[in-house]
Amino acid sequence: MTSVMILNGPNLNLLGTRQPEVYGKTTLADIEASCAAHAKALGISVTCAQSNDEGTLIDHIHAARGSHDAIILNAGAYTHTSIALMDAISSVELPTIELHLSNIHARETYRHKSFIAPVAIGQICGFGPHGYILALDALAARLSAK
Repeated sequence: MTSVMILNGPNLNLLGTRQPEVYGKTTLADIEASCAAHAKALGISVTCAQSNDEGTLIDHIHAARGSHDAIILNAGAYTHTSIALMDAISSVELPTIELHLSNIHARETYRHKSFIAPVAIGQICGFGPHGYILALDALAARLSAK
């Protein structure tokens, strides 16, 4: 069975209460439940993890090698600062989709730069929680084509 690791970075544990005007009122638990249901319908297994710690996210990325077929990564603010996350993704050689709830290109200028984008197979942003479903669909199509 195809397996996808869904990683969420800093402050995403506060979804539903943190800046709902930007990120919506859907909680991370709601997103994880909808991903699990959608993945099951696609015949994919998912493992979800969240950390506010960059090193823990890197450990999850490293652990995905050999146990998952792809990664969906919402690195939060680390997207714009972490060369270490970029290196980790590049090192494990798993197809990775960069995901953001908001449209980072329509926000503050410092959010326009992504260190993840150069090593990701694509980027989904601005579709709120539905972006995770779009990412699962994209990975299902890509992995079944191989």
